[in-house]
Amino acid sequence: MALRLTTQRLSPASYLTSATRATSRPITRLNQVFQHTRPRNMSNPTYAANGDNGDLGSTEGELNAWKHRAPYRVHDKAEDFKVRYEGSCHCGKIKYQLSREKPLDSKYCHCTTCQKIHGAPFQWAAIFHKDDINFTHGHHDLGWYESSEKTCVHKLPCKVSCAYCRTPIMDEGRNMILLFPTLIDFKTPEDRKNFDISCHMFYTRRILDINDGKPKWTGINDSSDLMADSPPDAVNELKRKRQDEEQEKSKKDQD
Repeated sequence: MALRLTTQRLSPASYLTSATRATSRPITRLNQVFQHTRPRNMSNPTYAANGDNGDLGSTEGELNAWKHRAPYRVHDKAEDFKVRYEGSCHCGKIKYQLSREKPLDSKYCHCTTCQKIHGAPFQWAAIFHKDDINFTHGHHDLGWYESSEKTCVHKLPCKVSCAYCRTPIMDEGRNMILLFPTLIDFKTPEDRKNFDISCHMFYTRRILDINDGKPKWTGINDSSDLMADSPPDAVNELKRKRQDEEQEKSKKDQD
């Protein structure tokens, strides 16, 4: 029995309709993924308040009130803000100035959160007052991340990064900020030395040993224990301090 094959001629419009129908599902899925990773819904206050989610650079309105508060507010030229250092993210969209010569403190943090977020064995953090920094570029290119709830809403304490190149900019606390000295353009070796660390935190979780003679705490400094390879003077000083605290507490209890 002979088979008769027939062909149906399709118009260009039919080809287009067929192609659209065949590819509509993967395209829709791709759009969903893209929208999930970088939402742009400006009608949603949660998204609109975040630099990674549609901030168009406005400084007006309630959603932009954070731009008028430290550490994000731009210092007026008439203010006595002496520029001591300048820093920036990798792509250059975020730029800032610092007025303090030395940080309030500088530390290496070896906690697992810092290791994961920075993709490094530890975090080098320098503590400053919120008014010590002046952002000159990139308010609308900032993104926030609050690690305990894993949300990108500006909720303190939170981590601040460039929404474009993802460089970590700082950790913003309720009263202070922790900056990352690797973003700072040090002009002299003396400038770099001003940021030398005072101690290590969460050293029990370290990836590598660092034999630098600095105090090494099991957790947050002054609120945990010093490890055996810390300087003997620091260990003895901590013992004396805690003995004094116990005696003071005992005295108050007796009174």
